[in-house]
Amino acid sequence: MSRRPRGACLLVFAREPRPGRVKTRLVPALGSNLAAALYRELLRDTLQTAAASTAERLELWVDRPDPGPYLSQAARAAGMQMHTQRGSDLGLRMHHALAQALARCGSAVLIGSDCPEFDLDYLDRAFDALQHRDAVIGPAADGGYVLIGLKRPQPALFRDIRWGEAQVLEATRERLRGLGLDWQELRTLHDLDEPGDLARFPRLAARARAAIAPGT
Repeated sequence: MSRRPRGACLLVFAREPRPGRVKTRLVPALGSNLAAALYRELLRDTLQTAAASTAERLELWVDRPDPGPYLSQAARAAGMQMHTQRGSDLGLRMHHALAQALARCGSAVLIGSDCPEFDLDYLDRAFDALQHRDAVIGPAADGGYVLIGLKRPQPALFRDIRWGEAQVLEATRERLRGLGLDWQELRTLHDLDEPGDLARFPRLAARARAAIAPGT
């Protein structure tokens, strides 16, 4: 692992794992309770990985000002500062969080809580890339991305993108080229968003079922 400048900041976007509010695309296949339990397992793994990373500062960005006890306790356990996302769409929320973090830190990496494949090496490679590049992207297999990192705020990267569609990654590449930014791409990872994704992560699904089983 290479040494990096002080002030590396890792941001995690998350929601309170309440039934009906998370993993809604999985609800027809799993039901709202199991979909929420699956999200709790995803979030637990993400925060454990984040807490073990070499980032100097850890921030949990939640989607509402009253996140509830689960996220508050999870943030304390992981040693993370909690902040509230702001903006009318995902792009504005990501830009706001990164801009706020970059006012405090020399580099910032933002991840969600939907990717079971994050590990410490992946996060380290992202921060290492920012020692030499303007930006870093972690592509997602569905055409989006699971990670983005910057050294300076870049609002144009997040403006008027059709979030949730398969062209997000390519649109972001076009913005990076248009801005004259030098970026690095990490290996492609898989999110867990759709019922078809469940077969890739059977152990995670089994953990979620066990968590809501009677007597557990």
